[in-house]
Amino acid sequence: MHSFNLKTEEKFDPRRHVERVLGRVAEGDVTVACWEPGQTSPYHCHPHATEIYFCFEGGGTMRTPEGSVAVVPGSFVVHPPGELHEWITGPARTLLFRVRYGHDMAGRTKDWPSNPDWRPRPEDLEYFTVGG
Repeated sequence: MHSFNLKTEEKFDPRRHVERVLGRVAEGDVTVACWEPGQTSPYHCHPHATEIYFCFEGGGTMRTPEGSVAVVPGSFVVHPPGELHEWITGPARTLLFRVRYGHDMAGRTKDWPSNPDWRPRPEDLEYFTVGG
């Protein structure tokens, strides 16, 4: 059994969002993700893993190729393997609980406009060029 208190696990950084893996279970993990207002994730996917975000506090917008949804406390979003998604934090500090599971949880980043220092890795370029 794993037991955590998200409030005692939260850590915020004004320079970038903070994701901390709290525990691993079989082919998955559980994470606390802490976002300052306006912080944005890369536009990415996990080709071989499902990713679930539960909004504990704050909120924002989750964007996929099919559209965007508002995420508020108490709501959650499920991304099946390979679905591109981007998190955009709203006007309040946000605390998300994330669950990922699959035989390979590695992400592939397509774009990250809010991070001028980001450069695609060779595996990202190959994934999106070959058929991701």
